[in-house]
Amino acid sequence: MTPAARASRPLVWAGAAVFAVAVVLVLLTVVRPSAASTSGSGATEAAPAESSADVGFARDMSVHHQQAVEMAFLIRDRTTDESVRRLAYDIINTQANQRGMMLGWLESWGRPKSSDRPRMEWMGHPVTASDGSLMPGMATDTELDELRAAKGREAEVLFLRLMTVHHRAGAEMARAAAGSAVTDEIRDLAAGMARAQESEISLMADMLEERGATP
Repeated sequence: MTPAARASRPLVWAGAAVFAVAVVLVLLTVVRPSAASTSGSGATEAAPAESSADVGFARDMSVHHQQAVEMAFLIRDRTTDESVRRLAYDIINTQANQRGMMLGWLESWGRPKSSDRPRMEWMGHPVTASDGSLMPGMATDTELDELRAAKGREAEVLFLRLMTVHHRAGAEMARAAAGSAVTDEIRDLAAGMARAQESEISLMADMLEERGATP
């Protein structure tokens, strides 16, 4: 095992642990329906429909987040800059946690975690994959290969640019879900996600400027 591989193992295990804990917490929550999820007769509300924004967003954003975590792990091993590594660590933990929550909700609703339905159909404009980019904002396979090959400042700038585009599209998806979802879980998560990603976009713009680069 190479030194880089050994160094990445703690974060890999940390990300996996966060994901597992998030799923367990969601499942524990849904087996004890809250007052908000029951009617006067005590019956639990129906799960959101297969075609709902809730289900579509949970599926699509889980995939979107998965790539953000992947890119964050890549930059973590390609720079010694503490500010970039700290941002990467925050993305790994936050987005792995959120992904676990969304997959847990899909499980609790009895909805499959993947589907043959077109990506972004729930937003009214389905998309098709291009060079491995499954949705708006997602990096292509070519761009990911460039990030894997880069080191130091070159890798930092490429990562910050790719993640800025990734966050912009993610924030747009989150705002759409916050406005059209029927469950409090998705509405609240999506609204908070949009705010957080917009804040990180501003942070990354500053970090790019410090490196003499533009988004």
